[in-house]
Amino acid sequence: MDHSILSSSRDRISSGGNILNGLGLLGICIALGVAFYYQLMLKELPCPLCLLQRAGMVLIGIGFMMNLRFGVKSAHYGIALAGALTTGIIALRQLFLHILTGDAGYGSTFMGLHFYTLAALSSLAAAAGIAALLVVQSSEPPAAPAWKSWGVKLVSILFILLVAGNLVSTVLECGAGACDDDPTHYLLLGK
Repeated sequence: MDHSILSSSRDRISSGGNILNGLGLLGICIALGVAFYYQLMLKELPCPLCLLQRAGMVLIGIGFMMNLRFGVKSAHYGIALAGALTTGIIALRQLFLHILTGDAGYGSTFMGLHFYTLAALSSLAAAAGIAALLVVQSSEPPAAPAWKSWGVKLVSILFILLVAGNLVSTVLECGAGACDDDPTHYLLLGK
């Protein structure tokens, strides 16, 4: 019996869906990494809405990583889409808080835009990307999970480290209570 026919595209880990999920997870890592760089190196602590936007981005990343680990499934895209919607709604809320004439906005800018504006745009892009991935998934035969790829493992480890770092920094900044609206120091580390 010819086993090459049986191991058709079902065994491929380099399917379009897996590649795009890996790129999506890498994009989330870059977004979290840039935000973390501004927090740690430029001493710009995130506000409560910023932290919620990061949590939404983490949800997007979890959906992408689940696709890479367990195989592409629409339920995983649902998690990523929930994260994109959460991030977008919170980012738009913050954008509307600073839309008045003369309001300089909150925090520094990156590429001329505030982080909450970039979060709103990136959540829209993520939702569009997830829609495209759902189309790719429906037009491709099922592929094997991409977990065996060293690149996927590397990006996944980076994502997990960024999530853990953000969790630790959030606890240090806010303690067990509500975060300050305009944080100036880490609550648990003193002034």
